[in-house]
Amino acid sequence: MTKILAGNRAPLFTLPDIVGEAHTLDKALQKGPVVLAFFKISCPVCQFTFPFLERLYQTYKGASVTFWGVSQDDASDTVDFCKEFDVTFPVLIDDESSYAVSNDYALTNVPTFFLIATDGTVKVSSVGFHKGKLEKIDAELSDYTHRTKLPLFMPGEVVPASKPG
Repeated sequence: MTKILAGNRAPLFTLPDIVGEAHTLDKALQKGPVVLAFFKISCPVCQFTFPFLERLYQTYKGASVTFWGVSQDDASDTVDFCKEFDVTFPVLIDDESSYAVSNDYALTNVPTFFLIATDGTVKVSSVGFHKGKLEKIDAELSDYTHRTKLPLFMPGEVVPASKPG
C-alpha cells in the first residue's frame, strides 16, 4: 500500500540517476506531468510491469512528460535490469540504506507507480500491476499531449487485469 492516493499531493524529492546526476521532482513538474514507478530488480511483478511502462514512454517521450523509474537497488544492478527489460527511460536510485523517498511515499510493495500532474497532485496511484490504471495513465497523457494513443496491450498478449506486488 501507499498513503499517496489519487487526489493527494506527491512528496517532493531529489534523487540521483544511475550515473549520479541529481533529478528534482518539482523541476520536472514545471515541464509537464511525471510518471513515477518504484521497483526492485528481483520483483517478478516489476519485471512484468516495466515493459508496459516502456511502451508508454516510447509513446510520450519528447512531449513534456517525464518518466522516472525509482530503483530500490544499487546503480550497477539497476543498469543490468534496464538492459534485460529494455528500459530506456531514466532511472533514479533510492539509497538502499534509508529508502528515504520510498518511505516518504509510504511504500510497502513494488511496483508502485504514479501519474503526477503539473500542480503536484497525484492523478493515478497503483500498487502492483494494474492494467486499468496503466490505461488511465495512457488516456491522461494522450489528453495532455494531444497525441494519439497507441496500443498499450497488443493483440494476443495475455495480460491479466492485475497482479499484486
